[in-house]
Amino acid sequence: MEKDLELRTKGFALAVIKLTSLLPSTRELDILARQLVRAATSIGANYREANRGVSRADFANKIGTVQKEAAETRYWLELLIESNLCPNQEAAALQEESSELLAIFTAIGRKLKQ
Repeated sequence: MEKDLELRTKGFALAVIKLTSLLPSTRELDILARQLVRAATSIGANYREANRGVSRADFANKIGTVQKEAAETRYWLELLIESNLCPNQEAAALQEESSELLAIFTAIGRKLKQ
């Protein structure tokens, strides 16, 4: 499952990059797109780092960071959708995936606390 999630988070980041590259360039959209790409790519990067953690506590701490980045990604997608600055269909699919990733990492985090 570890590698599956690494591939899934990487695929998600690539899909976000592709979506933002299709957006028209305006000052507002550039700011939102940059924030979205930063948060979305951090999910996979931090998950990979968590998998290479030196201890259970290190892993748990990094999973917390992954959760925060997934929640932030969802926020930026919500702004793009609700502002009508982005094609809703593509962004909605990414928003659903970000919600699923957040749920997965939240469940992992809760399990680690038990």
